[in-house]
Amino acid sequence: MAAAREKGKAVWKSVKGGESQSPFVLGSIVRIFMENFLTYTVCEVFPGPNLNVVLGANGTGKSSIVCAICLGLAGKPSFLARADKIGLFVKQGCMKGAVEIELFKSPDNIIITREIYVVSNASAWFINKKPATLKTVEEQIAALNIQVDNLCQFLPQDKVGEFTKLSKTELLEATEKSIGSPEMYQFHCELKNYREKERELENLCREKTTSLEKMKQRVERYKQDVDRYHECKRHVDLIEMLERKRPWVEYENVREQHEEAKQNRNQVKKELKSLKEMQAPWTKKIEEAEENLKSLDMKTRDNTAEIRSISQKCKEKQDALEMKDKQIEEINQAFRMKKDEETNRQKKIYQTQKIIQEWQNELDTMAVCENLQPQIDAVNIELKELQEERVNIDNDVSDLRAEKTNQEREKKRIIDRLGQLNNIMHMKEENLKMRFRDTHSALMWLRKNKEKFKKRACEPMMLEINVKDSRHAKYIENHISTNDMRAFVFECQEDMETFLVEMRDHQKLRVNAVCAPAESCAENLPSRPIEELHRYGFYSYLRELFDAPHPVMSYLCSQYRVHDVPVGTEKTRDMIERVIQETNLRQMYTAEERYVIKVSSYTKQNLSSNTCLREAQFLTTSVDTDEREQLENQQQDINNMLKSLDARLTVLFDRQKLLEHKDNKLRQEKKALLERGNQRRQLESKIGVKYDSLRQLEQDAIDLEKEFQLANVKIKEINKQKAGLVSELMHLIKRIIPLNIVKVTLALQITRMTAEKNRLQSEYKAGTVQLRAAQQRFHELDNKKQLLYEKCVELMKQARQVCRLGPGQDFPEEFQVAFQTLPNTLEEIDAFLSEEKTRASCFTGLSASVVEEYNKQTQEIQQLTEYLEGKKNELNNYKQNISQVKEKWLSLLKVMIEQINGKFSKFFSSMQCVGEVDLHMENEEEYEKYGIRIRVKFHSSTELHELTPYHQSGGEKTVSTMLYLMALQELNRCPFRVVDEINQVRINSAVLFFLCTDAYDIVERTDFFFLFREWIQ
Repeated sequence: MAAAREKGKAVWKSVKGGESQSPFVLGSIVRIFMENFLTYTVCEVFPGPNLNVVLGANGTGKSSIVCAICLGLAGKPSFLARADKIGLFVKQGCMKGAVEIELFKSPDNIIITREIYVVSNASAWFINKKPATLKTVEEQIAALNIQVDNLCQFLPQDKVGEFTKLSKTELLEATEKSIGSPEMYQFHCELKNYREKERELENLCREKTTSLEKMKQRVERYKQDVDRYHECKRHVDLIEMLERKRPWVEYENVREQHEEAKQNRNQVKKELKSLKEMQAPWTKKIEEAEENLKSLDMKTRDNTAEIRSISQKCKEKQDALEMKDKQIEEINQAFRMKKDEETNRQKKIYQTQKIIQEWQNELDTMAVCENLQPQIDAVNIELKELQEERVNIDNDVSDLRAEKTNQEREKKRIIDRLGQLNNIMHMKEENLKMRFRDTHSALMWLRKNKEKFKKRACEPMMLEINVKDSRHAKYIENHISTNDMRAFVFECQEDMETFLVEMRDHQKLRVNAVCAPAESCAENLPSRPIEELHRYGFYSYLRELFDAPHPVMSYLCSQYRVHDVPVGTEKTRDMIERVIQETNLRQMYTAEERYVIKVSSYTKQNLSSNTCLREAQFLTTSVDTDEREQLENQQQDINNMLKSLDARLTVLFDRQKLLEHKDNKLRQEKKALLERGNQRRQLESKIGVKYDSLRQLEQDAIDLEKEFQLANVKIKEINKQKAGLVSELMHLIKRIIPLNIVKVTLALQITRMTAEKNRLQSEYKAGTVQLRAAQQRFHELDNKKQLLYEKCVELMKQARQVCRLGPGQDFPEEFQVAFQTLPNTLEEIDAFLSEEKTRASCFTGLSASVVEEYNKQTQEIQQLTEYLEGKKNELNNYKQNISQVKEKWLSLLKVMIEQINGKFSKFFSSMQCVGEVDLHMENEEEYEKYGIRIRVKFHSSTELHELTPYHQSGGEKTVSTMLYLMALQELNRCPFRVVDEINQVRINSAVLFFLCTDAYDIVERTDFFFLFREWIQ
C-alpha cells in the first residue's frame, strides 16, 4: 500500500513537472485532498492511471473518498443518499471542511476547491486557488465530460442498488451520456423534441381541419341566407325606386287637375258677369213695391192702434158691467146666507131646549147622593201603605244596583289585570314559537287533547316557571338545561310515552318530555337552613326564587336539587375560597358567576370551576302566580255575588210589579167612588151651561124683512150704474165700425201689393238662384284651383325630398332612366309596390349582419386554410428532419449497443453465465420510450430474465451492474469511473477482479476506481 502511494506521488510529480508522455487522460483525477471531511481530519490521495483499488474494513473511510470526488466535482449531496445538507459532511465538531480535486489537463492541471461551512450550510468554490461560482465549476467539469450524477460513470455505495431501478429509457440516456458520442445524445434529444413538435402539429392540424370543415359547413348555410338577402335587397331597391316615382306621378296628376280647374273657373267667371247684368231691372221694381208696402203698412198700423184703443175702452166697460153683476149676486148671496143662519139658529134653540128637558128629567129621577167618604178614606189609607212599601223597595233596588255596579267595576279591573298577565303568557308563548317551533306545535296539541292523559300533563317548563323577580331569571336558566326548559313534564310514565309516540312518530316533531319522580320531591328540605349561610352572602335557595306546578318543582328538586343550591351576592364572590372550604357546597351562585365544586378521586382535594352567567332568554317575563290565583278567586267571588244580587233584584222587581198592580186597582176603585159623588153636581152644571147657551141664541135673532128691503135698495142703485155703462159702450161700438171697414180696405191693398212683390221676387229669385249657383261654382273652382296649386307645391317638395334633391338641383338622369321602366299610373305603381312589399316581407329574419358574417367567415376560412397549409408544411419539414436525424442516431445507437452486448456477453460467458444487451422499443415513433434492456441468466436451469429490482438477488444485480459498467469501458469517453463496495456478491470476487484487470489491460486510457472491504485472494 505504501509502495502504491509512493508510486502515485511519483506519477503526480511527473505530471506536475510537465512530462510529455503522461499516462493520464484529459480530466483524470491525479490528486484528492480532504480536510475535516467525514472521517478524515487531513487526508491526501494520489490515484494512479487506469485501475485504482481501495481496500479497507467498514468505517475506515473508503466511501468518504467517493463522497469527496462527488462533492468536489459539483455533485449534489442528495445523489450520495447520505445526507441532504452539505454541512453534514464536515467532520463532527468542526465548523469548516474542504475538498480539493486536481484534474489532469495539459499543459496545466485544473485544481477545484470546495470549502464547506457548517453554520450557513453553504459552500465556497475556487478554481486554481481563485474564487469562482458554482456555474463556472459546472461548465469546467462538463467540458471534461465528467458526470458524477450518471450511475453509468459514478456509482456510490448507497446507489449500487438503484442502478437496477433505472428504467430502460433512463439507462439508455445514461449510457449515451457516458460512452456515446456527443452527437448521439443530441440526436436523441432532437428526435424527442421533433416528435413532440410533430405530435403537437398533428393534433393542431387535426383540430384546425375539423374547425375548417365546420366553418365551411357554416358558410354554406350562410350562403343561402346571403342569396336570400341579396334577393330581398333587390326587392327593397325596387320598392325604394317605386316610392320615389310615386310622388312624381302624383304631382303630375294634381298638376293636370290644377290646369283643368283653372280653365273651368275662368269660364264660370264670364257666366257670372252676364247674370249680374240681367238682374238690375228686377231689383228696381222690387224696391218700388217695397216702398208702397211700407206706406200701406204705416196706415194699417195707425188704424190698428186706434181700433185697439177703442176696443180696450169697450173691454173696460164690459168688465165694469160684469163687476156690477157680481155685486148684485153678492148682495143676493148675503141675504140667502142670513136667511140660512136664522133657520139654523131656530134649529139649535129647539135642540138645546130638548137636551135641557132630557137632563132635567134625569135630574128629577136621580136619588139623593149617599155618603161615600168613609170608603174613599179606606182606599186612601191602603194607597198610602202601598206607596210606603214601594218607596222601601225602590231604595233596596237602588242599593242593590249600586252594589252591582261596584262589583262589576271590580270585576272589570280584575279581568283587565288577568288580561295583562295573559299577555305576558302570550309573550312567553311567542318566544317559544320563535325559538322552538316543534315544541309550540306540540303545546297547541296538548291543550286540545288533555283528556287523553290519566294524570296531569304540564306545559314546557319555560312557560310553567314564574320567576318572582326577573333579576333572578338568569340563575334559573343557567342551572336548568335548555332541553329541559322546553320539555313537557308528566306525572305518569305512560302518559309521557303516549305523548312522545304521538309527537315523534306520528307528527314527526322534535320535542322533549320528562317524568316527575313517583315520590314527590317538591317539599324536600335543604341540607342546612339558609340562615346559616347568610354570613357568606347567600340570601336564598334557587327553589324560593320561582314558582312552578307541583310536578315541575318535584322534577327540578330531584334532577337539579334546586332546593339545595344557594344564591349569593358579590360578598360571596369576594370570599369564595373561604366559602368552598367551610361550607362543602357542591354548587352555588354568586352575583354573576356559577361555581361547581368536585372532589378529586386521586388527591381527595376540592376542584372548583366557575363560569360567567349568560343573560336570561326565556324567563325574563314572568307571571306572579299568587296574584293570578288571588285574582281568579276574587273573580269567582264577584261572579257569585253578582248572581246573588241578580236573584235579589229579581225578587224585588216581582214585588214591585205586584204592588203596582194592586195600586192601580185601588186607584180605579177610588176613581169610581169619586165619580159616583160628582155625577149629580156635574149634571146640574151642564144644565146651567145649556140655559146660558139658549139665552145667547135667543138674543142673536135676525130681521129677514128688513134685510130684504136693504138688499133691494142696493140692487137698484147698481142697475142705474149699469145703464150708464151700456150707453157709453154703444157709443164706442159705433166709433169702431168705420175703423174696421178702413182696416179691411188697407188689408186688401197690402195683399195685392204683396202679391205683386212676390211675383217680382220670384222672377228675381230665379235669376238670383242662377247667379248664386254661378257664384258658388266660381268660389268652389277658385278654392279647388288654389288647393290644387298648394298641393302641387307640396307634392313637388315631397318628391324632391324623396329623391334627395337639393334646391335648384336638376332631376338626375339615372332616375329618369329608372322611372321609364316603371309603371306610369298610381294604380299600377300601388299594385306593383304592394306586390314587391309582399315579396320582400317573405324574407324575414335577414339583416346586413348576415352578409357581414358571411364575408367574415369566408375571410376566416381563407386565413385558416393558409395557416393550415403553413402548419402542414412545417409538419412535413419536421417529418423530414425526424427521418434524417433518426437514421443518423439509430446507426450510431445500434453500433454502440452491439459493442456493449459483445463485451457484456463475453464477461458473462467467462463466469459460466449468460447475459445480453439489446435495444428495446415499444413503438418505433415513440423516441422517448426507446431504452436499453439487460437480460441475464445465472443458472443453467433458468431462462434469460430482464434485470429488474425485484427478480434477481442482490449479488446478481451487483454483478450485472458491475459487468455492464465494465462493458462500457472500451467505448468510454469519460476520464474515470467509480464503483463502491463491489465485493458484496456471493460469487468469487477474484474472478470479477481479474475480469476488470483483463479489461483494463485492453483499455489503457480510462481510470477506474474500485472499493473493496477486504483484499482479493
